[in-house]
Amino acid sequence: MDQVDAVPDALGAGDEDGLTDVEGQVLRLDQAGGQLTCVHTGLSIADHLHLGARLNPTWDKGLAEGRIRDLGLDPAQRVGRLSGGQRAQVALTLAVAKRPELLILDEPVAALDPLARREFLQGLMEHVAEHGTTVILSSHLVSDLERVCDHLISLVASRVQLAGDVDDLVSTHFRLTTARRDAESLPKGMRVLQATHTERQSTFLVRAGTALHDPAWVLEPLDLEDLVLTYMAEGRTATATKTPEAQR
Repeated sequence: MDQVDAVPDALGAGDEDGLTDVEGQVLRLDQAGGQLTCVHTGLSIADHLHLGARLNPTWDKGLAEGRIRDLGLDPAQRVGRLSGGQRAQVALTLAVAKRPELLILDEPVAALDPLARREFLQGLMEHVAEHGTTVILSSHLVSDLERVCDHLISLVASRVQLAGDVDDLVSTHFRLTTARRDAESLPKGMRVLQATHTERQSTFLVRAGTALHDPAWVLEPLDLEDLVLTYMAEGRTATATKTPEAQR
């Protein structure tokens, strides 16, 4: 979806109930203490929808009630009796029913099991496809981002280490395995991000504009998780190197 960005680092805290609304156009949804903070365990789902309608002039009643119905949830059920995945879906319903143009999600699936995470993200993508909402998703669960995001920004120590369209990033990063050799002997145009060596073999993680083939090596694409972790490790090494110098 071309409206979904990802930031694999925390964006910071929201207000007390995890929601920030600016004239109905921007909405932020946070995780705190392992649970979504914009739902109240003592209230029913219907109570939440009623409050949403009363407090938000842009509230889409049909969208909210339709999502709850499609999820197979009983509006009379107290949120405290729902599973973590169901609570997350109620929270997402409250968010999207406000019809924000920009939705900021900070670690929304961190406390969910893999199936609940997938269902949450699937519901989010369906909403984006239907309504064109722009979403910024902050998460440390990089494997989830590859399925739902089209643009990635990776932060280390508040500095951008990597940014670009996901497809472009994945198509230009490779794992190169070859007989032992120095990084300087690789073709020009290859940026070596990481190098490991054994007695007979060298493995390089490289960035290159195109896949350069040579019978002397094996070239494999990097998945998004390996790619991001490589840049994060590089960023932390650079930060650790600069810190002692800054203290002098």
